[in-house]
Amino acid sequence: MGKVYRDEDADLSWVRDKTIAVIGYGNQGHAQANNLRDSGCNVVIGAREGPSYERARADGFEVLSVPEASKKGDVIQVLIPDEYQAEVYRGSIEPQLRKGKTLCFSHGFNIHFKQIIPPPEVDVIMVAPKAPGAMLRKMYQRGSGTPGLVAVAQDASGDALKTALALAKGMGLTRIGVLQTTFKEETETDLFGEQAVLVGGVSELIKAGFETLIEAGYQPENAYFECLHELKLIVDLIYEGGIEGMMAAVSNTAEYGGRTRGPKLIGDREKKIMKELLADIQSGKFAEEWISETKKGLPNLKRMRKEAKEHTIERIGRELRKWAGIEG
Repeated sequence: MGKVYRDEDADLSWVRDKTIAVIGYGNQGHAQANNLRDSGCNVVIGAREGPSYERARADGFEVLSVPEASKKGDVIQVLIPDEYQAEVYRGSIEPQLRKGKTLCFSHGFNIHFKQIIPPPEVDVIMVAPKAPGAMLRKMYQRGSGTPGLVAVAQDASGDALKTALALAKGMGLTRIGVLQTTFKEETETDLFGEQAVLVGGVSELIKAGFETLIEAGYQPENAYFECLHELKLIVDLIYEGGIEGMMAAVSNTAEYGGRTRGPKLIGDREKKIMKELLADIQSGKFAEEWISETKKGLPNLKRMRKEAKEHTIERIGRELRKWAGIEG
């Protein structure tokens, strides 16, 4: 197992006398900023005027423009979406960088794929909670935390890891444990997990199962329950006890059917495709495609979103969630 750090390995006082400029006040920005402030850290927010700016002010933070916050911050925590980071960095953050400052990210995309190339005199670190912002905040407030990752891409000061661990502690991550990784490993595994399993793979598996049932003449509502609605129950069981914990919790019929039929769905052919997806990530091909897409204004993503909203599973889902009192 890799190196895991916990509370006793991190010194929060290392950042308590520093100003942490959180750039962006979305889900992660809100959670990380509030957790750090509640841990006794001095936090300012850098944001453009708009809903996030007003929300941060309402939450009692000093809110500045991105250049002003970057100038004031000893640690600059970049928490805006990947596709905007490079432009904002070049225009608003880079001119404020000086020796002794630290750039912090929660995802390695722009550093790993060299969309952002920091000057050699600053530390570059990653502190990545392995949870959505809302969960990160909720678990912190309960006195617990979520797992996370830490990495150092550039150690100009010789103390970059100390800063990363201190920030992780302030967010509540070391209460559970943070795994030391690299920007390369975090970026490539994160993108692969999203594409092959968590977002792409699961979504397509759900839709394929749903379509198979309704094409065979079954009610769309029943197909929705079996292929989508009940997935949460299974994922919760896997989350709590691993795959074998889930297998032990379902019926013998379900277990036998899953163990004997599952490998027919996901076998050597699918693993070959997964390896191709991973190769595209490792080579930078996917990054180039995504950067090109964002520069064009997301035409393909917008088209796919529109098409997806028109799929039968979405129409049925909206109706059933209202019926079941679940508004998604």
